[in-house]
Formats: sequence, structure tokens, C-alpha cells
Amino acid sequence: MTQLAINGGTPVIKQPLPADNTIDKDDFAGVKRVFERGSLSGFYGSWGEEFLGGIEVRMFEQLWAERFEVPHAVSVNSATSGLYAAVGALGISPGDEVIVPPYTMSATAMAPLVYGGIPVFADIDPNTFCLDPDAVRAAITPKTKAIIAVNLFGHPAPLTQLAAIAREFGLGLIEDNAQGPLAMEDGRYAGTIADIGVFSLNYHKHIHTGEGGMCTTRNPELALRLQAIRNHAENIVAPAAINNPVNMIGFNYRMTEMSAAVGISQLAKIDAEVGRRQHLAECLSEGLADLEGITVPTVRPGCRHVYYTWAAKLDEARLGVSRKGFSAALTAEGFPHFVGYVAPLYTLPVFQKRIAFGRDGWPFNLTSRQYSKGLCPVAERMHEQELLGFETCAYRVDKQHIELLIEAVRKVYAHRHHIPVSREALHA
Repeated sequence: MTQLAINGGTPVIKQPLPADNTIDKDDFAGVKRVFERGSLSGFYGSWGEEFLGGIEVRMFEQLWAERFEVPHAVSVNSATSGLYAAVGALGISPGDEVIVPPYTMSATAMAPLVYGGIPVFADIDPNTFCLDPDAVRAAITPKTKAIIAVNLFGHPAPLTQLAAIAREFGLGLIEDNAQGPLAMEDGRYAGTIADIGVFSLNYHKHIHTGEGGMCTTRNPELALRLQAIRNHAENIVAPAAINNPVNMIGFNYRMTEMSAAVGISQLAKIDAEVGRRQHLAECLSEGLADLEGITVPTVRPGCRHVYYTWAAKLDEARLGVSRKGFSAALTAEGFPHFVGYVAPLYTLPVFQKRIAFGRDGWPFNLTSRQYSKGLCPVAERMHEQELLGFETCAYRVDKQHIELLIEAVRKVYAHRHHIPVSREALHA
């Protein structure tokens, strides 16, 4: 019998996987171009031609809009900034409820709070980890004004269904598409189906500018409002003839010319970079699909999953071993992974203590909503018991690496009953 590494055997993967690096000579050339021009930012915070940024920023936005088949793309300095700008552009006001998933990066749920909105958590689908439309519908009240859907791990949320619900109730719809560039639902790009889509260009995404983001919309009024919030909106309400001044207090969410130049270069190779991660994930799924108790990622019919993360589910009862024990054995074999992703966001102190801005608990003092455990049982189960993920965007692997990753999981699976820690001790 091949001995598990956790019991003193030889690990399958003996060296750390090579870290991913998408930077190449074309990115360097873009930065050099900016330095030679001598202008690192082209923005002015007053109305005029430079209100919309410099040469690289505007070119990057144009190319992004063309690539994703939308009329308007608005660059920002992070996807978090993009989410904040999107909520502001929709006119969210104190006391308005915004439905969000509990299983996502925290910025998704913080965005409504910035404008005094109340995050309302709706549970997720247990197969794709994205918002469950039935849970969304059940969460709607007369105070609901918007939905933020997250295309988690690179799989589209049920965007067509959510858009139909939003239209039915007169709600705004935002897509947090930080993890899903080139993901698709029924032939349409994720990030372009909602009123506003928000993409991330953070360094550990499929393509990146170090830090950065992009908002997309088909609505010219929303595009202008995004541009305004990005760049000191209060200064341009009158000259830009913005009729609705709600939330026209601006920030500085502007992208630099250097970031935009890198973005232009990175965008040119997005198909290859997304395709590489998709191939890796699909190989993992194919190599592990027959293991009872491990459910490889689900792809809904009509969807393209671009696998920011390869997210599997473990069934402890069918495996006969706890996720914690299985994870420890995988780690010993050299298989890098995480369990649980993030704790449901309503468990954060900001919700448990109902304190966000100021000493009086604003905006939670505008609502009686509580955020107790059990609010979203599917998300809690995924976090506490089932989900196991491999970060496909973190590594640059070849065919041999992929084979070793599969071998490591299959080895642990085959000898899982020899994991040397009791279930009780592992859960202690």
C-alpha cells in the first residue's frame, strides 16, 4: 500500500507549484509608452475633456466595451470601487434594502452600506454557489430597491432569472463579475446582463492591472453617473446636465495611465488566459469525477464556467472521513487548496454588532433586520462542511503538474480511512 504523506509516506507533489505570472514584454512596453509620454494620469476633477481621463484610460475602456459587446465601459481603481459606484449610480438611499449573497468577498455586502442601504442576505444554490432565485424572491419587500448577484468562482449566477425578477419588481440589478471574465449564460457575457456589471483587475484574477476594475452598462445615463462618482461628481452635476443629483457626491476611483496601459496589453490575451484556467479545471474534474463523495464543479446548461476557482464539494458521510481530515491529508501530499471559502458575511462583526458608520449604528438603526446564524443554511453548510477549492488563477501549471494534482487527490481518496485523526478530534 502506498503510505499517505500524513503518515510519513512520500508526498505526490514534492515541490510547490509554480506561481502564476501573466506579465510579459507587451505589458512592459505599455508602461514604457506611458513613461515616454510623461503623463501618469490624465484625469482632472472638473468638467471638460480630461474629466474622462487620459489616452490610455479611454483607449482601455473602448477596447473593453468592444470585447464585451457593450456600449459603455467605465474604468475604476478596483472592483470594490466599482461596486460602490454602481450602488451609488442606481440611487440607493438610506433605508433601502439591497439583496446580496452571503457567500462572496465582503465588498459585495459593504457596497450598500456606503449609501445607507441595508444588505439583505438571500441563500445560495448548493451546486453553483450563486444566488438562489427562489431565495431572492422570498427576500423582496416594499423596501427592496436592488439585487447584487455574484458570478462566484467564475460560474454565472442565474442572471436571466434574476433580471426577470428585477424587472417584475422594478429593482436595479448589479453583477459582481470579479471572478468571471468571459463567463457566459445563453450566449451573453456575464457582467453585461445586469444594469451594471463590475469586473476585477486585481493581481490574482484571470487578467490584471495589479489593482483595478471595470464597470459595464448599456444605459448611457448610468454610464455618466458611474463616471461622475468615480471623479468628484459634485463638481460636474450642473455642467454635465445631470438631472438626478442623488448620490452625486464623488470619490476618487480613477485608474492611472500605467494601469490602463497594462490593462490594454492584458486584455489582448484574455482568451488564452481564461482558456488556460478553464482547461486546468476541466482536467481536474474529468480526472476526479468518478470518486464517490466528491462532487466536481457543476456547470449549468447554456453556461460557460471560467473557473477562477475549481470548487468541489465533499460529502463526509459518503467519504467516511471529515473534510478537515481529508484536507490535512491533501496538504501533506502537496495539493494546495482551501476549505470553506469565506464565512457567511452576516457573521462579520459589522452585522453581528450592527455597527457600520458612526457611534449610533447607522444605517442599522433604520431597520429591524437581524443577522443570526441559520439565516442562510446552504451557505453555512458549504462553509462548515462541504466546499473544497483549488485556486486555478494562482498557479501556472503544465500537463505534468495537472496529473500530479489528480494523483494526489486520488491517493488520499484511496487511503482516506488511514487518515490518523479521529473525526471528533478533527472537529474539536
